[in-house]
Amino acid sequence: MLPIIKIMKKFVICSLMVSFAFTTAKGQVTPPIWWYGISGAANFNFYTGTTQRLNNSLIVPTPFHKGTGLRPYASVLVEYRPGPVWGGMLNVGYDGLGAKFDGVEAPCNCPANLKSELSYVSIEPSLRLGFTTSSLYFFAGPSLAINVNKGFAYTQLKQPNTNADFSSVNSTMFSGQVGAGFDIPLSAASSESKVSLSPFISYHPYFGQDPRSIESLSITTVRVGLALKFGKGHNVVPPPVQPPVQTAMPPHDFIFTVRGPKPLLELQVSETLPLLSVVFFDEGSTEVPNRYVMLTRDQASGFKEESLQQEQSKNRAGRSAGQLNVYHNVLNILGDRMRANPGATITLDGASAKGPEEGRELAGSVKLYLVTVFGIDASRIAVKGSYWPTPPSEHPGGTKELVLLRAEDRRVDIRSASPELLIEVGGRMMKPVQFTSYVDPLDSHVVFNVDSAKELLKSWTIDITDEKGTVQHYGPFTNNQESVPGSTILGNSLSGDYQIVMLGETNNGLSVKKESSIHLVHQDETIKKGLRYSIVFNFDKSTTIASYDKFLRTIVSPLITDGATVNIHGHTDIIGGQEYNQKLSDKRAQQTHKILARAIANSGRDNVKFETVGFGEDPAHSPFENTSPEERFYNRTVIIDIVPVK
Repeated sequence: MLPIIKIMKKFVICSLMVSFAFTTAKGQVTPPIWWYGISGAANFNFYTGTTQRLNNSLIVPTPFHKGTGLRPYASVLVEYRPGPVWGGMLNVGYDGLGAKFDGVEAPCNCPANLKSELSYVSIEPSLRLGFTTSSLYFFAGPSLAINVNKGFAYTQLKQPNTNADFSSVNSTMFSGQVGAGFDIPLSAASSESKVSLSPFISYHPYFGQDPRSIESLSITTVRVGLALKFGKGHNVVPPPVQPPVQTAMPPHDFIFTVRGPKPLLELQVSETLPLLSVVFFDEGSTEVPNRYVMLTRDQASGFKEESLQQEQSKNRAGRSAGQLNVYHNVLNILGDRMRANPGATITLDGASAKGPEEGRELAGSVKLYLVTVFGIDASRIAVKGSYWPTPPSEHPGGTKELVLLRAEDRRVDIRSASPELLIEVGGRMMKPVQFTSYVDPLDSHVVFNVDSAKELLKSWTIDITDEKGTVQHYGPFTNNQESVPGSTILGNSLSGDYQIVMLGETNNGLSVKKESSIHLVHQDETIKKGLRYSIVFNFDKSTTIASYDKFLRTIVSPLITDGATVNIHGHTDIIGGQEYNQKLSDKRAQQTHKILARAIANSGRDNVKFETVGFGEDPAHSPFENTSPEERFYNRTVIIDIVPVK
């Protein structure tokens, strides 16, 4: 019986798998209640028992016991399906139950064989069980078989062949059957004429299937076949669609607030600039790009890192250029530090998509400069090459903006265990450079807030009208908060009263208008001194903040005094979507805020004000442009400004 169980198990498993692909579709035609069709199958017959008296004139010398056979089955059928679950089936057909017995040995040492050709007309009514979400169904019921053929063929060595009919054959057999099928629709869901092809399998047990009234022959059958079924459905006229009841939703009452500038125009900071320990190379060249400051041997002999720490420009563009100039002296700073610390060693790890050999050439160009210009002993500089830097900007499987990302991966990373050269802050970076800089904090801006603007508005603008009717227009904006420097609005005026109108458009096309007013007074130039620190992130990363945890807790936090204001601004480069970059900068800024706030609270200080905001890739607030790899690296940053009370 084991083969039978295996066959039925495989059929059910395959049917369940196919049912996911052929789940009944709900169209505009009702499924037929009555189905008619034909089926064809193969009967796998298994004989057991004893067969020795073949008829009244032939008793074989050695009895036969087991046999197997494959015979055809064909039927006409009708199915009744009043619903998707319960129904009925009726099959009337030709049922071949013949088989060949296992060979035996007669007493004369003569091999003997017996083949049965028993066949019947079978009538099989069944109860049908289906499913609402699948075309798989099961069936079970009785089986009535009416004999139409009693023939057999007996052969024995040294004896003439015998072809005759079995004697004592019952004219009918009454037994049972159980099985499963699967309906595969062949017609369109919208067609009234339905056609389905149904593979099926059934099991007919041995009880009741005793073909003769003598001896003990019994038959077990497994039937595997296909049924082709036809039915007629009916078009359904859908009821008229009632228009949905429109529930008037109250419009969102946007809250528009305006915060004027505080009496502070400039903030002079002692800035700690992280120094990237990376030299980027142009595609197609293994020479250090000319944007890096390259000295002659005579110039290098008098170069000191301190010469770069002059006061920076007061405007943003000039300040960015000055900071990039500091970074573009990275090889001169490295040479000066190695010259001052003769025990320090470095490894130059070059990366090129063309292979490790070209990566070593890139690193060799950096080494050659340090050796020939700064006189560094070549044995202190190891050179390596690889396909990818660690970590790379291009992610495996990425498809967007690959030109920009690959330009960042063509580089030489400077690595060293010498603390005089590099420090462990967010990964090993060159020791930072400190200089005096000027920043324009949001304290000197007019700040506009529109609640839920990012979620509910397509965009919004600001119109500022002075007493003479002159209008200044700003926008469009998409974030909840934007700002304009107070000095920009005042221009050459010493003071003024301004009417402010916010105009917005909601996502469903409605207009929003809010009004406010503000009085601005030109402040005498006031300079306040503070501190600035920057955190630089790897591409598309915000979790790198964990690497800076100790730096923020032990270096930055102790410098925040009672009553101070801490401005935390998050930024990104231009790679990626604007909305994604906005969320990324928000996350970077908020994580920095949490670490500092926790450290301050643990130290017993509580009178510290935080102003934390992410600017995304907004070019109006980005620290740098985005034209070169180093600028994009420096734009992946969180800037921390500490403004003390005094």
